[in-house]
Amino acid sequence: MAVRLHINIDHVATVRNARGTRYPDPVLAAQLCEAAGADGITAHLREDRRHIRDDDVIRLRGAISTMLNLEMGATPEMIAFAEKVRPEVISLVPERREERTTEGGLDVLAQRPAVEAAIVMARRAGIKVSLFINPDPAVVEAAAAIGAQQIELHTGEYCTATEPGHSPALVASELARIAAATKRGRELGLDVAAGHGLTRHNVGPVVAIAGIEEVNIGHSVIADAVLFGLERAVRDLRAAIDRALAGRA
Repeated sequence: MAVRLHINIDHVATVRNARGTRYPDPVLAAQLCEAAGADGITAHLREDRRHIRDDDVIRLRGAISTMLNLEMGATPEMIAFAEKVRPEVISLVPERREERTTEGGLDVLAQRPAVEAAIVMARRAGIKVSLFINPDPAVVEAAAAIGAQQIELHTGEYCTATEPGHSPALVASELARIAAATKRGRELGLDVAAGHGLTRHNVGPVVAIAGIEEVNIGHSVIADAVLFGLERAVRDLRAAIDRALAGRA
């Protein structure tokens, strides 16, 4: 089974915003990613607009030919914006202003009213709902119970475990957590994605897990693009995924 590759283009906007220019344009970057083989484009519209801005999302919606996955907090402002723009997918994520990047998965139970409000809107608008959660079967069950159609498993701890100085046993333990959560998600009829911290070097063991259908990858692609160009960065990542899938088959 193929694994969809969604490229997060947030950090193209980060570079643009650093100088207050109109370039590099994240919409053009998204189109280049599609041309290089991306199956979808992901963008996170944060409350503080630190990278992606409202106009970027509106332009993306009309400019890309694959699909748009809008990451967002489950707030009234974002719910209303998503209903206006109508991306194919909304991914509900936790968000704290002081964090550098998204840290950990969504607390589905603690934020249940807000998540339910987003799901009600999404059903009305025909938008698929994905919840970004930690790889824990109990949290997977909570996501299914609340009405999500997809879960995206947080791979940050696995990626940290692959860094120098950590033991192979820790890597295996984190992969086992992801595999168990994936299995439970599939049993409950959920689509299963994975993301956070993945690179062309460490993505293979994740996509080799049966049941993983999609990965969302951004920072490492843009980092590679600085050195090798965006097209090559996407193609190298796609090649790493395909090699792992050949082993899974």
